[in-house]
Amino acid sequence: MPDPAFSAAEAPQAAAFRRQVLSPLKLRLFLLRKLPMAALAGLRLRELTPEAATVTIRYKYLTQNPFRSIYFACLAMAAELASGLQAMLHVQAGGPVSMLVTGLEATFTKKATGLIAFTCPDGAAIAQAVAESRATGEGRTAVCTSTGRDEAGDVVAVFRVTWSFRAKR
Repeated sequence: MPDPAFSAAEAPQAAAFRRQVLSPLKLRLFLLRKLPMAALAGLRLRELTPEAATVTIRYKYLTQNPFRSIYFACLAMAAELASGLQAMLHVQAGGPVSMLVTGLEATFTKKATGLIAFTCPDGAAIAQAVAESRATGEGRTAVCTSTGRDEAGDVVAVFRVTWSFRAKR
């Protein structure tokens, strides 16, 4: 059954992309090829729908800082990937669109140790920005909020990633 968030013509490309990145092996190969630092840090995709995405990162030797927590840049990678994979899903479902991070803002509220899950529920805003860019040919932006929670459910960090989308001609 086609995904209701995409038209019948767009659904096959988006579904194929979603299947590929939800496969742990295929995601690992994608990360090694396109985002090697994310692969090295051990980012994992837990969930990807047109509405939301969840990416996890674990505290380990390669992600640590001197204060025995996850280094902020590793947290930023996970937060950006949660919104970025969602953006890629929406870009796949139609004509070519370039995408670029144009802004990043972060708030840290607790020491990040253990497994941290970043969830971005802004699929609708991304879809709207991509659709408007395709319709007008002009650039559009979407501000996506990725919230990182530890295993106890406590918020450790909130990232606001500004994405710019521009339909290619």
